[in-house]
Amino acid sequence: MADFMDDENYFIAPAENELNEYDMLTKVTDTSAAQARRGKDIQGIPWESLNITRESYRLTRLQQYKNYENVPSSGEAVDKECKQTQKSGNYYEFFHNTRLVKPTILHFQLRNLVWATSKHDVYLMSNYSVMHWSTVSSNLSEILNFAGHIAPNEKHAGSLLEGFTQTQISTLAVKDNFMVAGGFQGELICKRLDKLGVSFCTRMTCDDNSITNAVEIYDSARGGTHLMASNNDSGVREYDMARFQLLNHYRFPWPVNHTSMSPDCKIFVVVGDHKDALLIDSQNGKTVATVVGHQDYSFASSWHPDGRIFATGNQDKTCRVWDIRKLSVPVATLKGNLGAIRSVRFSSDGQFMVVAEPADFVHVYSTKGDFKMQQEIDFFGEISGVSLSPDDESLFIGIWDRTYASLLQYNKRHTYGYLDSYL
Repeated sequence: MADFMDDENYFIAPAENELNEYDMLTKVTDTSAAQARRGKDIQGIPWESLNITRESYRLTRLQQYKNYENVPSSGEAVDKECKQTQKSGNYYEFFHNTRLVKPTILHFQLRNLVWATSKHDVYLMSNYSVMHWSTVSSNLSEILNFAGHIAPNEKHAGSLLEGFTQTQISTLAVKDNFMVAGGFQGELICKRLDKLGVSFCTRMTCDDNSITNAVEIYDSARGGTHLMASNNDSGVREYDMARFQLLNHYRFPWPVNHTSMSPDCKIFVVVGDHKDALLIDSQNGKTVATVVGHQDYSFASSWHPDGRIFATGNQDKTCRVWDIRKLSVPVATLKGNLGAIRSVRFSSDGQFMVVAEPADFVHVYSTKGDFKMQQEIDFFGEISGVSLSPDDESLFIGIWDRTYASLLQYNKRHTYGYLDSYL
């Protein structure tokens, strides 16, 4: 994978030649659902003052956005495989866009930097800091700052007591009471949210190209909370989060960009700098199956809660959905509009799958009927991450942009009956 982000695809507000950046920052405010219903742009972009319409600028973006590919023309090769989906779904409706929150990213291929632990609590990266946003109080607070020196408060085997200085964070995960951040030099930093300071720091590898590409926190079948870290040194490491003990170190023939553990914790899917995905037995580390179909490298994966269906997101612009009972062909091949599929999430109830491109588009697919129905959410800006709240009630989208950085919130639509109104 490439090392750092270029400038080519930044969303440059089309107001540059009419308003300077200071004017844009002071004139553009948050947007509520009521304002959006009255016609205000959800990002506060003043299209009426510009010399281009939103529709025209959308066409320009679609034509000019450059999708990053490791395999040349991989996106073009899959056009004929993709099923046509109806864009008439309406599962989540716009609720609020806050511009007080400024999500950021450091690596253009890694977009797992927004996590909701409830519909009221969202964690995200903003420059060197992990921030917490409360949707109830509209309060933004700093959880951990990586710009200076951080060192562990607890003593655990393998922890670097000297800690780290000016750590560049590449990936993030927050679940229950744990926050885990991975760094560009193989750093792994763990914090308990109910305690001050950092619990555990380690450098997983000393390889030259050792960026931590993804981290996943999950409940182990043996009890307790575990962590799985995917690294560019071609390794996947599993930790026990109670003692921060390294349990397993799995090695693969190519850099690993993302892993996802199945709900029963028996197998996990591995994707990386290779066209194929692997299913690995978590007990012995052996390959159960090789999943063939993508045309480029993959950076996202996720399991449906039924444990039979999983999805992979690839730079060939597709999200492919697989059934472990028949891996010869995907259940669905779903193509994005603009670029690679950088993030995939299933809802906890299994009714929806959320798929994020690198910029501008998030797709919400109904899992019923072979993923033929979708809701398309569109805006302008690079996506730092997407996250569903654990109860599936809220969908959060981090937008990283020079002028319009913000956090979008969509809430699940409900059709209440007459009796429900009294509850």
